[in-house]
This record gives sequence, structure tokens and C-alpha cells, in this order.
Amino acid sequence: MSPAERSAGSTLRDALEAVRGELRQEIARGAGGRAALERHAARVDRLLQQLYLDAGVPERPVAVIALGGYGRRHLCLHSDIDLLILFGGRIGPVEERFLRAFMHPLWDLGIVVGHQVREIDEFAELEADNPEFLLALLDARLVAGADALFDRLRATFHQPGTHAYILRSLNQLIEERHARFNATLYQLEPDVKEAPGALRDVMAARTIAGLTDPLLLQRGPADPGRFEEAEDFLFRVRSVLHLEAGRNHNVLSHEMQERTADVLGYGGAEPRQRVERLMSDYFRHARTVSRSLEWVRRTAPVPVGPNLGLSRDGIRFLDPVLAARTPASWVGAFQAAIDAGTEVTDEALSCIQQHVERYHPEDFTPEPRDRAALLRLLRPRAGLYARLSQMHECGLLGKLFPEFDAIAWRVVRDFYHKYTVDEHTLLTIRNLERLIATDERPRERFKSVAASIAAPELLVLALLLHDVGKWRDDDHAPESVRMAEEALERLQLAREARETVLFLIRHHLRMSLVAFRRDTEDPDIVRDFAALVGTEERLKMLCLLTLADIEAVSPETLTPWKEELIWQLYVDTYNHLTQRYGDELIGRNQAGLAELLAGRPADLPEGEITGFLEGLPRRYLQLFPREAIYRHVRLARDIRPDEVHVSLEQSDGVWTVAVATLDKPFLFSNICGVLSSFGMDILRGQALTSPKGLVLDVFQFTDDERFLALNPDGQAQVLHVLQEVVAGRVDVTTLLRGREQSILRPKGTPRVAPVVRTDNEASGRFTILDIIAGNALGLLYRISRVISRHGCDVHLVLISTEGERAIDVFHIAKDGAKLTEADQRAVTVDLQTTLEGI
Repeated sequence: MSPAERSAGSTLRDALEAVRGELRQEIARGAGGRAALERHAARVDRLLQQLYLDAGVPERPVAVIALGGYGRRHLCLHSDIDLLILFGGRIGPVEERFLRAFMHPLWDLGIVVGHQVREIDEFAELEADNPEFLLALLDARLVAGADALFDRLRATFHQPGTHAYILRSLNQLIEERHARFNATLYQLEPDVKEAPGALRDVMAARTIAGLTDPLLLQRGPADPGRFEEAEDFLFRVRSVLHLEAGRNHNVLSHEMQERTADVLGYGGAEPRQRVERLMSDYFRHARTVSRSLEWVRRTAPVPVGPNLGLSRDGIRFLDPVLAARTPASWVGAFQAAIDAGTEVTDEALSCIQQHVERYHPEDFTPEPRDRAALLRLLRPRAGLYARLSQMHECGLLGKLFPEFDAIAWRVVRDFYHKYTVDEHTLLTIRNLERLIATDERPRERFKSVAASIAAPELLVLALLLHDVGKWRDDDHAPESVRMAEEALERLQLAREARETVLFLIRHHLRMSLVAFRRDTEDPDIVRDFAALVGTEERLKMLCLLTLADIEAVSPETLTPWKEELIWQLYVDTYNHLTQRYGDELIGRNQAGLAELLAGRPADLPEGEITGFLEGLPRRYLQLFPREAIYRHVRLARDIRPDEVHVSLEQSDGVWTVAVATLDKPFLFSNICGVLSSFGMDILRGQALTSPKGLVLDVFQFTDDERFLALNPDGQAQVLHVLQEVVAGRVDVTTLLRGREQSILRPKGTPRVAPVVRTDNEASGRFTILDIIAGNALGLLYRISRVISRHGCDVHLVLISTEGERAIDVFHIAKDGAKLTEADQRAVTVDLQTTLEGI
């Protein structure tokens, strides 16, 4: 050690001794309570801040953070100094030099430092196996370093889910700690830190209250002043123990009781009298702490969101004053109630009702996250009707949707409807809610349809707004559309979602009209209705909307016969959409084409768009929104035989990959195989081919294994592998081999018995291949590989999943024609064998 280093160490030792000397003097006067400990912590802060500067701060952000008791500024004389050294990036040689320069002087002085060294990205996930560390983080306090880094830690850490886990862990730790003392505070030689009624219980009570209801202790069995007096007494006793023992000693032994009584100035002629008075005070204060902790644990609401707690009565605002000022948080209370299977308390409803008129509709959803939260609330599930009814009664629903407020308690005297318009509307949502949970066998078919809808919240939104035009006596559907447009504009809904909701509202009477008043055995009627709905997704939602709407008119309106008519129209239309649309190609005068061309971006000539579309299936224009079509045109631009153009995008947790190329062998199966090799779960897929040989394959999938989320270059990897496999430079079978060994189900009877059917009558151009099988990873790859192996081309494929069942419809041809009976048998047998082996 150099002279300079010895001098610096001596200076630090002198400074530390001076800091401790000041606290010793206060303890010796019997004044070692909370205020003295806070002053001591502040003096230690200044020492560490100087050490931080002397250590040579690295360029990348670093923060020195106090934890636990030191974080609360309750630093006793010989307590450990708990620190978190947090780095904003990777820890490299520069950061390691800083660590040594900062920590070694503390160790050289013999200070016990409980330290954690972390990178900020390590806090992305909860450390479920380290509850003590999570508890210490609750009291984190910046001592030195980067403010922004510390704020980032707090924002990452302080989440309702984290708080709920910490509460569960804390209650378990309390039980375990109390068990070590036989769950009684009346110890003859108590540990003033760990025993029941001691300082750990003080901290536990404050922590539970802080996480759930900051005012909880003020309503407890003990006056708040008595609780704070008990805490200060326990600190003064612990301080004396540290002073007398010269170390971190917390047991108030018989010997220490006499010395503590003397230091704290207890009177009495004999030591026994002084000790008895000390211990009487100890048990009185410990009883106050113990009762307060029991009260807090029994009555504390469970935190379920910002300023929201779950109590025995339901969801309530932890701070009603704050809630009154933050209307954007109100929707969260009803979401939390649905999640918890409870209601919003009368107290919270009263708070909303008292203040709701102060705000405008935009005040409730000012940010994208608030609008997303409102849509999440509308997802149909048990309790939605009841919570929407509560929102209606307290005035919130009408403020969120003034359009709905226009039909509040509206009576339409048509001798047909039995409820007010607003209640009829809410009952449609209750009907949908009940349908998704039904166990009635005749209704399970509709339940299956509901389970397959990608965005059921859009259906609920359409139900909520479908009759708002009834505020006046004219034809209500056009007026409902006009009013709904204003609501959807406020929500800033994406164009495709907006068009779906408006379609459902505009045509909410159409399916019942066709089902009940038209000859649905007439193929032209079904074809026209299929042309109206356009896609299977819209058909599913319109079917369920029709069912829920009719049932909400009165209990007698939806008869089994009407229900059967709706189902038959749904089945016939679905079959037309999935089997005949491959025959209908886009032409020069195709409906919707003019609007697409009129709204085209400046970089896309009209001829390029029409050339791209010509010969693609007509359903393409209905499946994809304009922006996606424009992207596909650019993707296919100037493509050459040896090229593969790929794009990858994410929206609302679902990824979309589009591949444009000129037709290549095993194209569809290769794409499926690549996605499976990365652990992706394919939700939907479209394989579209034009007469010019252009192939556009579009897949929606989810990244359940979080490969793309956890790997910064994940998107680039997926795109690269797709290009290499499609171009024939990489064998996808090699990529899949390892994964298949781990994911294939054991041989034997599969959970879903596979069904393979071919149909040469439904389509004029293609053989329709219907496949039902268990939804296993790599399923599409195996199916499409078999199809390609038989020399067949996939022209259109429709993929859907219903729970464990995968339902796939392939439009295939061989040498430009339908399959012969022999080819059909060969493909069917091969597929059946392959699927039974999964």
C-alpha cells in the first residue's frame, strides 16, 4: 500500500470513528431512537458519497443504493450497511475497477457491507426465489450516482404483481419467524429485532400498509402515536445493546436488561425494580406492535393495481383523494374486479359518482395505454355485465361513451322489446358472457365459435353501440353507425378494427333477416350473404351478435327453431367462404378496387397495384387492410426467380410474417418448418398464388417462448433463416430435428383423433382438403410436406385453432387440375398415417 493510500485509509477511518462517536454519545444519553438513527444514516451517506467520487465514476451510469434498514434510514451503531451497486449496462473492466475502488476501503475498515451488484436488465423479471432481497428493495434509496438509473429501477420494480408477490412472501416470512419464538411476544430474554412484537414486526406492519393502504395504521387498534412511541422505544433499546456489546447484538438478556435500564434512566432503589419497569414497558410496546401487525394483516387490501386494493367488500381506491384527481385510473377498478371475481365497493362507486361530471370523455383515456385498458375491459368473461352495469349506475359508462348515455332509460314502445334500450344493450353482453361459459350441449357449437374469435372485445364494443341510434325514432342502424364512428375516433382504433365494428353495427339485423325471411337453401342467397360478410372472422362475430341481440329482446324471442336457422346459415356461409372463394379471382372491376387505388401512396403506381392483384383470390381484398396490401405490393416489387422477399411485423402481441417469391417446391411447408423451429405457434395462414407465378404467403403467429423478445437480433435471425430455407440453401429438416425430439407427443392415441377429408365438388378449380388434428408444434410443416411430396400445389390455406384442435382447409391442385380419386386416396392415407404418428 502506497503512502497516499495509507493516508486516505487513515482519513476514512477517522471520519468513520467520528460518525460513530456522535451516535455513541446520543445512545449514552438514552436518546438512540429513530431521530438519532436517521442522523447517523445521513452522516454515513456523506461518507459513501465521498467514496463514490474518489473511486472514479465510470462513464456509463452507476448508482449506489441503500437497502433495508439503511434504506429506511434506521441504521443502528453496528448494523450491516446493505447496498445495491446498480449498473446501467454490462459490467466490464472499467466497472470492476470502480467496484474495487469503492468497496475495498469499506472492507479494510472492517465494516460489514451486505452488497448486491446488478445490471439494470436483471430486474426485467421477478426474483421469486429471493423474497428477502425483494423486501429490501422496497426501501431502496439513492445514496450516490445516476438519478435516472434509480428511477428506472423503481419503475421496473414497483408493479402490482410484484407487490402482491412480496406481500405473500412477507406473510410467510412472518409466520416462519414467529414460529422460532413459539409465536409469543412474552419472552424473558427477547430479541428486540426478530421476536414477535419487535422491530421486524414494526417494519412488516409499515410495509403491508405502504403496499396496500397508507392510512391503514391510522385506523388500527392502537393510536398512531402509540405505535410510533413503541418503535422509538425499541430503537433506543437496540441502540443500547449495540453500544454495550460493541457489536450487532439484539438479545435483551438478563445481564443486558440491567445495563439497558440504567442507560435509559429507569428509577428504582434495586436493579430488579429498574429491570421490572423496563420489561413492563417493553411488553406494553411489543403488545402495541403485535396488535397493530395483526390488524394490518387481517384488514389490508391486496394491491391489484395503481391505487387499487382488493378488500373483503371488493375493489376500492386506496387513496380516494388521488382517485378523484385521476379519472384515467377508474376503468382499472372495474378490470380488477372482473379479474378478482368481485365487485367495485360502494365507497369507490360513490367517489366516481361524485366527481364524474367534472370530466370529459377524453379525460378517461388520454394515453394509448388507457385506451388499450378500456378495450381489455370489454373482453367477454364472467362478471363483465355486472361491472358494466355498475359503471352505468355511477355515470362512468355514459361519460366514456356519451353515445350510450343518449339511450339511458330510453323506452321504445314497439310491443316487441321488453326492456329499456340501455338494459337491452347490456343484456346482449350478458348473453355473450353466458355463452362463452355455457355447458348446455345445444349451445356448445356457438361457444366453440366464440372461442375462436381473435378480438372478442370488438364484438362487445359493437354490441355496446349497436342500438345507440335509437335515441331518436328514425331508422336506427345508420344513426348508430354515425354515432359509433365518433366513439371509435376517440378510442383511436386501428382502421381494420374500426371497419369491423362499424360493419357489425351497420348489418346487425341482416343475419336474422336472411335466416328467418329468406330461403337459405337457395345457393344464391348464401353466396350473396357470404359476399357481404367477406371473411370467416366477420361471419363469426355477426353470428354471435345476432344470437345475443335476439335473446336480449325477451326470454321468449330466441326459440330453438330460430337458433337452428341461425346455425344453418352460419354453417352454409362458412363453407362457402372456405371452399368457394378460391374460385373467385380479382378482376379489373372488382368491388373495393377503386377505393384501394384512390387511396394509394405516391410511391405506388396504379398499374403496379393492379398487376399485383390480378388473378389473386377475391378474398385477399377482404382479408387484408389497405396498408397491408400496399406493403405486399412493395414486397413483391421487381422480384426475380432466385429472390425471396420477407417482412416481419408485430401488433398487439401477434407477429405477421409475409413472404413474397416466385413459386418454389415445398414453399409453404418450408415456411411452416422455419417458424416451428423457432418455437412459434402459428395462428392463421394464407397461401395465395397468382397466374403469373407470384406466391404470397402470410402467417400470423405468437412467440410463446419469447425468442424475439429475449434476443435483440431475433427478428434478423428469423428473416435470414426464412430466406435461406426458401431459397434452398438450408435444409429445414435439420433445423427441426432437435425440436421435434423434444416436442413430439408419445406414440399412442392422440388427444384429438385426426380426420382427413377431400372434396372435389365444392370448388370448381381445386380439391378441398379438410384436416382436423391435435394442435401440435410443427403440425402444418408435416401436413404441407406430405402434400408437396405428392406433387400437389397449395393455392390457398385457411388455418384456425379451437383449443386443442387445429382445423386446416387446403385448396390444392396437381398439374393445374383437381386431384384424381387415386391421388385423393394416396394423399389421405399418407396424411392419416403421419397425423396418427404425432
